[in-house]
Amino acid sequence: MSFTPLAAHPSQQPAPAFRGRIGRDARSGHYAVPRRYRLHLSPATAPGLRIAVTHSLLGLDAACPVTLLPPVPDCPDGGHSALRPLYDASAHRYTGAALGPVLSDDWSGRIVSTHAPDITRDLARGFGGGRPSLYPCGTESEIEAVERLCAEGIEEAAQRAGAPGTESAHRAAALDKLLTTLDTLERSLTGFAFLISDQVTFADVELWVALVELDTVHRHHLDAAAVHRIADHPAVWAYARRLAARPAFGAHLDLDGIARRHDAQCRGLEAAGSAVQILDWDAHAAGGDSTPPQVNRP
Repeated sequence: MSFTPLAAHPSQQPAPAFRGRIGRDARSGHYAVPRRYRLHLSPATAPGLRIAVTHSLLGLDAACPVTLLPPVPDCPDGGHSALRPLYDASAHRYTGAALGPVLSDDWSGRIVSTHAPDITRDLARGFGGGRPSLYPCGTESEIEAVERLCAEGIEEAAQRAGAPGTESAHRAAALDKLLTTLDTLERSLTGFAFLISDQVTFADVELWVALVELDTVHRHHLDAAAVHRIADHPAVWAYARRLAARPAFGAHLDLDGIARRHDAQCRGLEAAGSAVQILDWDAHAAGGDSTPPQVNRP
């Protein structure tokens, strides 16, 4: 099943403070030179986890080192003190929070970008050398459609379905949207190893992180019946389990960090869904069943 691009959706996140791009040659200003750039991220956040998985799939450990940030920011404004020197060097009298993730330029000591989607694309496109193609030719629109499907149909729908103080009818509508999205994905994944291709693409990174967040964060605010309905998508969760068994995915799961970040930031009340874990992520990340289905996409 192909994914049709959706209408543009305004982000609920604050606008990025820096949005430089890595180009393919010296004329771009920021061009892809090994060990020039550094990532600063926490895999306990969804954007950080997406970048960490992308970084591993591309084999960029030597070309672009990673500095890990703590799961819970240590500044009152929600920023990281370790990033403050980079922000101060990059913008005169910057007064905002020093947020991650950050792609910095070690040559200048300044920030290139804090925009996570640009960072993942630039890592995938800027560094060649026979690395895997996470954005295969002709798949860009489908990958963008999957990104919006995950943002609206999983992440935002799950948040609204468990939002405290929201009318029950609105929560029910949000849950219906979440379940409809999972139904669509169930049909797309039945018999297939990956979402839009016969190899891992960024669409798989996007969906896998959304499923991790759904089970480790959002379900804590849903009732048990809702979580059981979410879990009743065997192809979706078998897919999540298979990817978790791959080192590029599972090695970055910081379940304790996710829990600590959630506890520090969440103001909602826990519901009965907290007791209904869908996957044992620790066990699968340690080397669960990674055997893919035998059907290939046309």
